[in-house]
Amino acid sequence: MRIGIGIDVHAFGPGDSVVIAGVRVPYARGVVAHSDGDVALHALCDALLGAAGLGDIGMHFPDSDPKWKGADSRELTRHVMALLRARHYRVANADLTILAEAPRIGRHREAMRRSIAQLLGIGDDQVNIKATTTEGLGFIGRNEGLAAQAVVLLHAAGSEASG
Repeated sequence: MRIGIGIDVHAFGPGDSVVIAGVRVPYARGVVAHSDGDVALHALCDALLGAAGLGDIGMHFPDSDPKWKGADSRELTRHVMALLRARHYRVANADLTILAEAPRIGRHREAMRRSIAQLLGIGDDQVNIKATTTEGLGFIGRNEGLAAQAVVLLHAAGSEASG
């Protein structure tokens, strides 16, 4: 078993929605990012890469590379999953926390959960999405941006531990 953790942060900017966990969430603002700025999938990719000992998202998808400009983070996640499969890892579970004053996550939670489960090739019951605010504190509390944290557990494919 291998455990990984990932964290991502993005500032709000122009736009009319944010993408979180592969789900477009209507909002009065967008995010400032090189790709689509999906904090949940970026944190998830870092957790997956970290658990496998494969570095971080910046090593694999540098923001200095125009190839990744405006990239769909679901594609980044699929690429990371291909790296894991090549090393015979499978995801046992993923637990994500979205930190934001707004937009509110509640009504989008199940769509986010299904989106991540599909990307990881696991059941919905192996993905958990939580949301919290920072009670008005810091840049998140001032509604200047949002963040996400992800924790994953990997198993070697074929191991007897169940997910």
